[in-house]
Amino acid sequence: MKYRELGHSGCAISEISLGCMSLPSSAKEVQNIIDAALDFGINYFDTADLYDRGQNEELVGKALKHVRDQVIIATKVGNRWFEGKEGWQWDASKEYIETAVKDSLSRLGTDYIDFYQLHGGTMEDELEEVVDVFEKLKKEGLIRHYGISSIRPNVIRRFLKNGNPSSVMMQYSLLDRRPEEWLTMIQENGASVVARGSLAKGLLTAEWTRRLDGDKYLSYSNAELKTTLENLNGLSAPIHSIALHYVLNQSAIASCVTGASSTEQLAETMNAYNQMVPEDILLRAADLSKTETYQQHRE
Repeated sequence: MKYRELGHSGCAISEISLGCMSLPSSAKEVQNIIDAALDFGINYFDTADLYDRGQNEELVGKALKHVRDQVIIATKVGNRWFEGKEGWQWDASKEYIETAVKDSLSRLGTDYIDFYQLHGGTMEDELEEVVDVFEKLKKEGLIRHYGISSIRPNVIRRFLKNGNPSSVMMQYSLLDRRPEEWLTMIQENGASVVARGSLAKGLLTAEWTRRLDGDKYLSYSNAELKTTLENLNGLSAPIHSIALHYVLNQSAIASCVTGASSTEQLAETMNAYNQMVPEDILLRAADLSKTETYQQHRE
């Protein structure tokens, strides 16, 4: 496993990290997957207070308790749910964040969070207030670093301008290259990108034919998607490996956050990561996919 510094945090995180949202609900199974991740050299674990109404944080915290000082835990805030009610509502207020962080700390069973991320964000938010409360939580020692998880460039830019975040989590893959327009700006502001969705819901793996269900993907029609995936699979490297290394080939990327619902699925990702892909194949893969930009949330 290789490691990269996440923004200006001083934290070296694994190039492959574990996205915990897809973990099973069984504590034993979660422990097995997280133990396997640790054996592979993964040290960055991403969860959120929203996942399973906090149960995901509890499971992750318990599974990492014995190695707490050796790992980096990231969680998120902003999507507020209420007991006995369906769904959730957006709340990025100072008051809610100060309450939510303590709830996350309790569920995770730790006295600090390594990376605390705003889980979304809108231009209507008081982002300066969010930054202020994150800075306050840093001074209090409840969090060590902070960032944002968003695909809205205007929100990301404003957050970077008004604060000192180390991380930006956003969806980025060979099939969703919209972030490329913004990677330099993010990097110039001292942050790194933690990429999620780099396998495009399994389309960029050996299971692509099963995942191709007749629907479109983003701007790809089903016919375009099928042709693109056939061409990518025609390259002289596994598509799974190409997908991971294409994203990691960007200097602004610190890590690919990949989910795993079993140890076998995690092993498949690690096998793909451990197979190096020549630069010329990555360039060819880029030629075979669309270069696009965000059409909304630009200003």
